[in-house]
Amino acid sequence: MVERVKATKAALDLIDRLKDKHGPLLFHQSGGCCDGSSPMCYEEGDLIIGSQDVLLGKIGETPFYMNQRQYDYWKHTQLIIDVVDGRGGMFSLEGVEGKRFLTRSRAFTSEEYEELKASETL
Repeated sequence: MVERVKATKAALDLIDRLKDKHGPLLFHQSGGCCDGSSPMCYEEGDLIIGSQDVLLGKIGETPFYMNQRQYDYWKHTQLIIDVVDGRGGMFSLEGVEGKRFLTRSRAFTSEEYEELKASETL
C-alpha cells in the first residue's frame, strides 16, 4: 500500500521519546510563515485542526496533517519525515532536544498516484 507520509527510523525514535515526555502528539506540515515549510510536532490539543486540514496518514501512530491548499501542490509527492541535529521550528516540540524534523520528498510514480486516487477521497 502506498503511503502519503512516512518516517525514517531516526524520526520514529524521536517521536517515541517525545510521546514518552508529552503524551499523544500530532504533526502539521507548516506552510511557510515563521518556521519555513517544516513538519511541526505538537502535543495533541495544542493545535486546532480545521476543516481545511487534510489527514495524510500517521507516522509512529501520530496523525500528520497539511492544509488543503498546500496539499493541492504536494498531492503528487510522498513526504518522508526525517530528523537532523539542530534547532528547528520554535513551536515544534523537538527543538529542546537539539533536533529538528525535516521533510524530504519524492514524486509518486504514475502507478502509485493512480493507486492513491483510487483508494482515497481527499
